[in-house]
Amino acid sequence: MTKKEFSFNEAIKEIENILRNIESGDLDVDKLSVEVKRASELIKQCQKKLRSTEEEINGIFKDLV
Repeated sequence: MTKKEFSFNEAIKEIENILRNIESGDLDVDKLSVEVKRASELIKQCQKKLRSTEEEINGIFKDLV
C-alpha cells in the first residue's frame, strides 16, 4: 500500500472541519477526544511542512546571493 502524499491545504480544511464540529457542541465525549487527537496530528504535520518549506526557500535565497 502506498502512503498518500501530505497535502497542506487538505489538512487545513480537515482541521477547520474538526473545529466547526467541536464548536457546534454536538460531539459526544468519545468522539471529541478522537477529533482533538486528529487535529493535533494534523497541526504537527502542518508545522513540519511549514518549517521544511521555510528551509527550502531560505536555501534558494542563499544561492541567489
